[in-house]
Amino acid sequence: MTDAPVRLCLWSGPRNISTATMRSFEARGNCAVWDEPFYGYYLKQTGLDHPGREPTLAAWPTDPAEIARACAGAAPQGQAEFFQKHMCQHMLDGLDLSWTKDCRHIFLIRDPAEVAASYHATMKRACAEDLGAIRQARLYDEICDLTGQAWPVIEGADVLANPASMLRAVCDAVGIAYTDAMLSWPPGRRTTDGPWAPYWYARVEASTGFEAPRSSPHDLPAHLSEVVADCAPAYQHLKARKLTAR
Repeated sequence: MTDAPVRLCLWSGPRNISTATMRSFEARGNCAVWDEPFYGYYLKQTGLDHPGREPTLAAWPTDPAEIARACAGAAPQGQAEFFQKHMCQHMLDGLDLSWTKDCRHIFLIRDPAEVAASYHATMKRACAEDLGAIRQARLYDEICDLTGQAWPVIEGADVLANPASMLRAVCDAVGIAYTDAMLSWPPGRRTTDGPWAPYWYARVEASTGFEAPRSSPHDLPAHLSEVVADCAPAYQHLKARKLTAR
């Protein structure tokens, strides 16, 4: 019998550095990755018309029980580590989270004003549910309660400003060894990227590592100020718990 893999769940909202973080963990060399396992389920349940909807529904599982079993199961290709990039907004109310007890968890946050501006620039809409911050705060509390452990919270801007120190801190927090291999990766698309990659991943496909932080190129439309205000308490709840660079 083979040993169970170390299962690592990254919980993020959209328009953060979640895909770059997935690249970073995949670069460890012993780590399989799964890109947004619950996206097909989310699209099927909500009926939302996201870019890449039909290819995603055709290729991705939509049964939440099946997805949960896979998330808590063996890593693809028998790898020692199994990194899963989860979007918090995909975890609709009523989903069974008991599978998360078999995983270790990382929560990746970003200022909701920046998320809203970036999301709106692509989708031409944004509501609190799209941004995932409120669901992320609930997931943090629920998963910490289920597992009996306070899991690390990291902010995307902090990782970009000091990737080696922040990655070292988060690896320590989830009980795995840090390696400098996490700082760079080859450019290009991956077979592990979700079917929506052609619509969202152009920037990360061109990357070879974490970029230096920069101001957002997107302005926040005035009508989204209430959406940002709705998300702000959830963001602050997690920001108060975030790791700092070592």
